[in-house]
Amino acid sequence: MFEHTSRYYNLETAQYTTADGGKIAYKRRRFLAQGQAMPLLQEVIVVEGDRLDLITHNTLGDAEQFWQVCDANNTLNPTELIAEIGKTIRIPMPQV
Repeated sequence: MFEHTSRYYNLETAQYTTADGGKIAYKRRRFLAQGQAMPLLQEVIVVEGDRLDLITHNTLGDAEQFWQVCDANNTLNPTELIAEIGKTIRIPMPQV
């Protein structure tokens, strides 16, 4: 259902049975550890012109893994991470 690089890939798939007997598959909720508890690969200081996709590509090797950086910094909004020049953002060890 999801690519192996998706944040939802490892979530358990459950099934809901409707009143008429129909089956609906869905992914269970994704719970996050506190970002500070995630193993750290490195920290990056935001400079003018930074983009999260480029930071993620340069550190984790895949621009689409920006969600891992969001998780490590306890944010749902990726733009919050690079909005402030000089801010330090946590880059977590890649998740499998």
